[in-house]
Amino acid sequence: MKLQEKLLELSKEKKAILAANFYNLETLQAVLGGAREEGKPIILQLSENSINYIGLVQATKMAKTALELSGVEGWLHLDHGGSIDLVQRCLDAGFDSVMIDASEQTIEENIRVSKEVVRRAEAYGANVEAELGYIAKLNQNQDNSGFTQPEDAKRFTEETGVNALAVSIGSAHGFYKQEPKLDIQLLKKIRSTVDTPLVLHGGSGIPEATLLDAIRSGITKINLATETKNAFMRQLKKELIGTDEIDLRIVFPKATAKAQELIRNKIRAISQ
Repeated sequence: MKLQEKLLELSKEKKAILAANFYNLETLQAVLGGAREEGKPIILQLSENSINYIGLVQATKMAKTALELSGVEGWLHLDHGGSIDLVQRCLDAGFDSVMIDASEQTIEENIRVSKEVVRRAEAYGANVEAELGYIAKLNQNQDNSGFTQPEDAKRFTEETGVNALAVSIGSAHGFYKQEPKLDIQLLKKIRSTVDTPLVLHGGSGIPEATLLDAIRSGITKINLATETKNAFMRQLKKELIGTDEIDLRIVFPKATAKAQELIRNKIRAISQ
């Protein structure tokens, strides 16, 4: 099943899928391990920084091979693609899904760029996600001035034909300085205005009850990145402080297990 078909299916059922970023072999194993334990599908995400770190060809083959060996239903997705060139390289490499992020441009430019990505992705049968509105980046403040407006969402989805739309309703990338408050009423208005599956970025640190409320109100895909890095690195630091062991094959698995536990619990939480 193509990802765009899966998202439409979940959207109709008012369910959601976890989309988790990975950064190396260990976090890839953690994400797939958590999904396998819960028997749920997963979206593996790679950012441009991670692609540059691992290498596009190697990262793609790692993800595809790991998916096949795990037996987990899953897809490989480009997270926050900043250019059409990067999107094209990921499509050529075999990604199942790409995100073009022109959200900081005018809506007209965002539409133009996103529409071009949709055109290119059609030849590959790939899913296309775009972002509309302002979702705060790490250490930036989020206020409702950049929230996605229903009428803009309607225009955007109709003119671009994207398969999924990331909306700004109060979430932010990275950890939150205070408990996030999602504008669920705005989300419901957007949901009633467009049929396109909706995406929540900045899933790290959002309380379980809030995530479930968002899913019931129209969110179909939930992105997770910061919490995974945090779980892995905190456990790794703890292991390194307490041992003189230099064999990473002994130390790393404990950090992988901690990240896998996080993924398992997150999938379980959003699947209620």
